[in-house]
Amino acid sequence: MKNNILITGTVAFDDIETPFGKSGTIVGGAATYIGLAASFFSKKLAIVSVIGEDFPVEEITFLNERNINTDMIQIIKGGKTFYWKGKYHKNMVSRDTISTDLNVLENFKPIIKDDYKNSKIILLGNLHPSVQNQTISQVINKKSFIILDTMNFWMDTAIAELKKAIKKTDLLIINDEEAEQLTGEKNIVKSAKKILKMGPRYSIIKKGDKGSVLISNSKKYDLPSYPVLKVIDPTGAGDSFAGGVAGCLASEDKINFESIKKGMICGTITASFCIESFGVEGLKKLDKIKLNKRVEIFKSYLMKVS
Repeated sequence: MKNNILITGTVAFDDIETPFGKSGTIVGGAATYIGLAASFFSKKLAIVSVIGEDFPVEEITFLNERNINTDMIQIIKGGKTFYWKGKYHKNMVSRDTISTDLNVLENFKPIIKDDYKNSKIILLGNLHPSVQNQTISQVINKKSFIILDTMNFWMDTAIAELKKAIKKTDLLIINDEEAEQLTGEKNIVKSAKKILKMGPRYSIIKKGDKGSVLISNSKKYDLPSYPVLKVIDPTGAGDSFAGGVAGCLASEDKINFESIKKGMICGTITASFCIESFGVEGLKKLDKIKLNKRVEIFKSYLMKVS
């Protein structure tokens, strides 16, 4: 299957509080954000995940309507879906985790169907590195472009497994604080160079509202963030960014430094819509016309500041 994307990550319930309100229990999860973001750029994608019987059928139907294959989302009879509750501080960057219930995710083992074992792009969303490694082990296409996202929690609890996964990755996407923890370097360029020595050919380091930077062994590209008037909920912004990157790359003939730069623009714009609403609502309400309009505005802005 040409130009397809395989996504591994959580399909979950979130309960979020920000200075702008409370969401109550809503649909979230890394794979959900990634899949919805990527679906604007690619029509051949699938999610590998696990949910309980409590997950709404209509939410799976909505993913299918966005051309997201959900056949590899395992439904555990009598099980409960992964649940996370968090509260953001006034700066909308720092947050406190109030509750995390792994539920069915605790014993999750990804099973990839044959049609997707040769996917063009493998996007390993933020979850336990052992699951990421299990996913990689089932990929049969040596030319698959592997993108990995992670967080500081796994650096604290599963660093050996994480480094094993990073070694097999083509592109690592993490934020500046995570990059510093992983490498011990405060300088972003030095940090990225150390990451490249771990295995990846490229590294994207996110800097929150200051944008992101792409670094290879010989090149560097800085991209600002899209100016959003009001951030309601930053949850899923990083996943939406990664999904936009992957979706854009799926349509490219070659994946290289230049095509990843294009992907970063797509990722930045999808993330900008995500943070304007609680949960995945910003991505649910989004259409291609609104997306393309903001992409063109952003591109013209980039030309002025370059």
